Amino acid sequence: MSRIRKIFEKEKAFIAFVTGGDPDIETSYELIKTMAANGADIIEIGIPFSDPIAEGPVIQEASLRALNAGTTTDMLFDMVEKLRKEIDTPLIFMTYVNPIYVYGTKRFMERCAQTGIDGLIVPDVPFEEKEELADFCKANGVDLISMIAPTSMERIELIAKEAEGFIYCVSSLGVTGVRSEIKTDIGTMIQHVKTVTDVPCAVGFGIATPQQAEKMAGLSDGAIVGSAIVKLVAKYGKDAVPYVADYVKSMKAAVIKAQNHSGV
Repeated sequence: MSRIRKIFEKEKAFIAFVTGGDPDIETSYELIKTMAANGADIIEIGIPFSDPIAEGPVIQEASLRALNAGTTTDMLFDMVEKLRKEIDTPLIFMTYVNPIYVYGTKRFMERCAQTGIDGLIVPDVPFEEKEELADFCKANGVDLISMIAPTSMERIELIAKEAEGFIYCVSSLGVTGVRSEIKTDIGTMIQHVKTVTDVPCAVGFGIATPQQAEKMAGLSDGAIVGSAIVKLVAKYGKDAVPYVADYVKSMKAAVIKAQNHSGV
């Protein structure tokens, strides 16, 4: 069983996202360590990319800041290798297929295995084309995380049957970003997935407040938060670490509350 699956065996998960290299590599390193220490069960690290099609303005701007700071994929691998001496938290790269191809797919996956990356999320690779990456992931023990969107209803069973690690359930149509209200019928989507697989489901896109995290974790196996954390980094820059620590602590507490209410 992968390190990612083991997290969900114990409890509902709080999954935190940060853009690697924003505002710089040193701060990213400290942010990830701090998030792990304050309740993030799994951490997604975004590889900055010039054309992140699934991202809203907040994460697009973070990618630009990271690229302007000179962040490279090799620098992020080196950062992960260093982090692995400090934390055992599952780490996931969120990236797009272009940076993987440019790096070399085989080489990229081998570096994931060598440095301690547990999983990979690639939003612009549809289910029908995932075999381009799946064999390389499997050979290197990296979970290729599947995404299910509100528009995936007729494809849910196909995607869920082959899922590994956890299933990333997208709460809203459109790109990432903070939303005041999540209107998708997440409960029905999760129930559908659960009839097909026992792979855990975590909900992301739009979650920003403890109340939203508690509600979404109550309906699923975990809550994923990205833009709200990245906004704190944008606001406080190199001084963001204590603010992110407090935020992560409050969001993990909300997920625990959901777990206690559900009796898990």
